[in-house]
This record gives sequence, structure tokens and C-alpha cells, in this order.
Amino acid sequence: MKELQQSDSDPVSPPCPDGAGTPDGSARGTRALKAGLYTAVVLCLMTTLVHVVMVFLHVAPSNPVSKRYSTQVNGWVYPLFEQNWRLFAPDPDSFNRQVLARTAHTDSNGSVRVSPWFDLAAVDNSAVEHNAFPSHTAQNLLRRAWSSYVETHGGSDTARSERAVMLQKYLSNIATDRVAAHNDGGTFEFIQLRVITMPIAAPGTPVGSPPPAPTENRLLPWWKVTPHGK
Repeated sequence: MKELQQSDSDPVSPPCPDGAGTPDGSARGTRALKAGLYTAVVLCLMTTLVHVVMVFLHVAPSNPVSKRYSTQVNGWVYPLFEQNWRLFAPDPDSFNRQVLARTAHTDSNGSVRVSPWFDLAAVDNSAVEHNAFPSHTAQNLLRRAWSSYVETHGGSDTARSERAVMLQKYLSNIATDRVAAHNDGGTFEFIQLRVITMPIAAPGTPVGSPPPAPTENRLLPWWKVTPHGK
């Protein structure tokens, strides 16, 4: 019987390394792809579940579980996932707060120079007043920094948690940057805040009536900051 010989012009398929082109190789590649996809889906689901549980414990009323795992919950939620329900239940301020700042600088001869008080809140108020599109920074940055400071410190100015230390530094940085921008090159190494809280006058109060007495005049301690100025 005459054997058929392959001519030199017939195409010859090169061998596939490691059986990649074989049915077994294709099946292994498909299985590996599916395994990787399943693993990614499971990790996403687990992360989502953990996130939902952590946020739920954060916003839920105080309970034994949230108290026991408060460190883990706060570590997960802050600072990126903090929840604020004021979008649905607005809680406008019922007080006017005047946030003042002053700085101190030690001269080469050892004498300390203290600057006059600078009204940080007045700068924000002037940026918001008569502005149809006021910035979020002018409206909320200083106000939220102070309210968060009070939430973590209460009536004391001693930080007793890592979050309290972070918010104290946050408030200090805001005040330092704003004073430095206003100071026009002046040098200082310490900053101090005074917060005066005054109630909003009742509706119908006659124009020209004396302003209500402050409900709180809180003087914070001197905080050391990174030297600013030349």
C-alpha cells in the first residue's frame, strides 16, 4: 500500500509548550481564571460585609458589642468612613462662636512676644456673607474642627485617646495656617485659641439691643507648632 508523504509545502504547526494549546492546557487555564475570579468575588463580599457590620456598630445605639469592639470599630470607621446624618436631619447651630487665635514668638534675647487676638471666625463669616456659592471650607472647616475637638475632649483640654490627639492637631493646624497667611511673614512657634460662645438672639429682638451675654468663654492652652514665618 502506497504511503502518503507530506510535501514540503504543507504547513506544519509548531509544538505548543507545556501543552498550552492542548485541550488539557486550555482547561487548566480556564480553571485558574475561574479560581482567581471566585477568590476576588469572595474577598469583595467579605470586605463589604465587614464594612457594613462596622458602620452599623458605629451608628447603632451603644450596646455591649459596640462597647467591647469600640477600638476596632473606630479604627475602621475613622477617618475615611465617618457617618453624619445631618443631611437627613439637619441640626443647625443654635449658637454663634467666635474663634480667636494669637501667637507667641521667642526672640534671640529670650523675650517672648505675644500677638494680638485674630478673629478666625470673622474671616469665614465675611467669605460666606453675600456669597451665593460659599465654599465648604469657609462654611464648615473651622466649625467642624471645633465641634469635633469638643466631642473628644469635653470640658478638658487633655487628649485621652489617639483620636483626640489627632483632632487637637487638626484644629491647631487649621488655626496655624490661617494665622500664618494673615501674619505676612511674622514668625511664631506657639499658638493659643479662645472660643467665645454666644446664644443667637430670639426672634423679634429689637434692633440695637445689647448682645446676649456669652454662655462660654473658653481659653485653650498654648500649643507648640512648627515654626512659621521667616
